Amino acid sequence: MGLIVVIPTYNEADNLEPLTGELISLPIPDLRIIIIDDNSPDGTGGIADRLVRQHPGKLEVNHRATKLGLGSAYKTGFQRALDSGAEIIVQMDADFSHSPQVLPEMVRTLESCDLVIGSRYVPGGSVDRRWPAWRKGLSAFGNFYARSILKVPIRDMTGGYRVWRRKALQAVPLSRIRSNGYAFAIETAYLAHRLGFKILEIPIYFSDRSQGRSKMSLKIQLEAAYRVFLMRNEVR
Repeated sequence: MGLIVVIPTYNEADNLEPLTGELISLPIPDLRIIIIDDNSPDGTGGIADRLVRQHPGKLEVNHRATKLGLGSAYKTGFQRALDSGAEIIVQMDADFSHSPQVLPEMVRTLESCDLVIGSRYVPGGSVDRRWPAWRKGLSAFGNFYARSILKVPIRDMTGGYRVWRRKALQAVPLSRIRSNGYAFAIETAYLAHRLGFKILEIPIYFSDRSQGRSKMSLKIQLEAAYRVFLMRNEVR
């Protein structure tokens, strides 16, 4: 099957080892992991190197000299996965907000489509119960905003837990994508939809991180809002 999970990391020292352990233990043949670390000051890169030695053939790590952004990390990891011959490419966060236990179901769902999105906003999906009302409202509005502006029938446009079929990811012009924050998820979903690929969403529970600090900021949110308007005019 040739499945590769791409995981960008920045200061995920507490999460990386248990996350990769859960992924490797899943009943998915030929699962491999590519870690893209942006020189995490907390030592995440060193942990990744140790894990590579402990699990030969299962993991690899790409060390980058500085923090270059989420979108840039995914583009690097995606290209590496495609070059390695992966037929299925998974993208997920390193902080356990995306449960590895859902991945087998997502892979099975890919048998009938080209892209599977783990969705908080389809029936059965939800966000962390500890989130305050304002945060739930902001997340829901952000997805409504992107979906309405871009006219895409995807409920969770910003969701970052995805499973791609090789042909779909190959068709997305990664080199032309300009979003480098959480807008990267919006832009790739929009492009896959415009290219005519079949996209399905399955419900997930999105858990807030229990270790480390969130990377979300007002700057990232504003970039995403601005980029949505640009996408509509850039993609014809």
